[in-house]
Amino acid sequence: MWLLALEAGVAMFMLIFIVWWTMFHGRAPERPETPPKEDKKPIEQSKQSQDNENPQ
Repeated sequence: MWLLALEAGVAMFMLIFIVWWTMFHGRAPERPETPPKEDKKPIEQSKQSQDNENPQ
C-alpha cells in the first residue's frame, strides 16, 4: 500500500513541477508598449487602386 502512495506522490510532484516549469520558464521580460510602426506600402497600394477605380 505504501508503494501506491509513494507512486501517487511522485506523480503529483511531477505534475506540479511540469506545470510550474511551463508557466515560468522562458517568459519574455515585460516591456512598455510602443506604438506600431506605420507601413506606407499598403497606403500607396490602396491609393493606386482608388485611382484605377475613379479615373479623372
